[in-house]
Amino acid sequence: MKYEDIIRDIQNNIFLPVYFLSGEEPYFIDKITSLLENSILDEDLKGFNQTIVYGRDVSANEVIDLSRRYPMLGNYQVVIVKEAQYINNIEDIETYINAPLNTTILIIAYKHKKFDKRKSFYKKMNSSKSTIVFDSERVKDYLIPKWIESEISAKGYSISPIALMLMADYLGNDLGKISNEIEKLVINLSDKTHITENEIEQNIGISKDYNLFELQNALCEKDQLKAHRIIQYFESNPKDHPLQMISVMLHNYFIKVFLYHNIKNKQPNQIASELGVSPFFVKDYNQASKSFSPLKLKSIISNIRTLDLKSKGVGSNNATSYGDLKELVFRIMN
Repeated sequence: MKYEDIIRDIQNNIFLPVYFLSGEEPYFIDKITSLLENSILDEDLKGFNQTIVYGRDVSANEVIDLSRRYPMLGNYQVVIVKEAQYINNIEDIETYINAPLNTTILIIAYKHKKFDKRKSFYKKMNSSKSTIVFDSERVKDYLIPKWIESEISAKGYSISPIALMLMADYLGNDLGKISNEIEKLVINLSDKTHITENEIEQNIGISKDYNLFELQNALCEKDQLKAHRIIQYFESNPKDHPLQMISVMLHNYFIKVFLYHNIKNKQPNQIASELGVSPFFVKDYNQASKSFSPLKLKSIISNIRTLDLKSKGVGSNNATSYGDLKELVFRIMN
């Protein structure tokens, strides 16, 4: 079942006896679990009818015993099993899945890894009309900007393309971390409804002048002074600008510039679709393609891969030195 459908049903007070939430992305599992925890029972009934246990502390049989109890003073009892991936022989819960109580809502949060769909236990749950099965998949990196934009839009705000890219580049793919930063951001926006680079800098701490996006522009424009200043800023803030992250982002950028050369249909929307970027940035890739030929781009990409290896300690005595990055920038511009 899809995440949005589960959330909608919970908000409409539509509950099933069993929820099995598993997968590599913990964010969606946590959101569903939290919403169920706060939607099924009133606060005054939670002390009687809500039980939260952790997979390291319980067995499959103990989960079954808890689930077979009847509620006190209400219609439901809720059993929440967090970190269920640590339960030994979790498949033994199948005996309860086969005949769950309608007065119990059992929530199993099996996080950080996929459950083997070949197992009988999974197949029984997936075919059961009494069970919601949710596979929480990681959002692909190229879809992170779209996810951020949708989260911000859901809160009644809009965001500029550059501000969106800054967030996506520097917050990575940790949805929990991104969500927390969005919450902090909107709290501090006051009466503003549009988020720009200024708000990102003031509230998240990502510089609007010294960032990877501006470094890419400096490289494209062959502006050595600007590039040097940005790298100096990175070097003075290594925790926020690790070499490994920089090399990965530069690699992705120049790969897209290389792909731009091979796109036959140069309509902006077509280019944006093939590169996986906002149409707003198509003009930047057009300019970059004029600055770097396909032959030059092959050399740049090869040099970035060398930098990436050095940042991991391969062929370098100092994996944290920004000297190799400075040398890369020199080679790109010359």
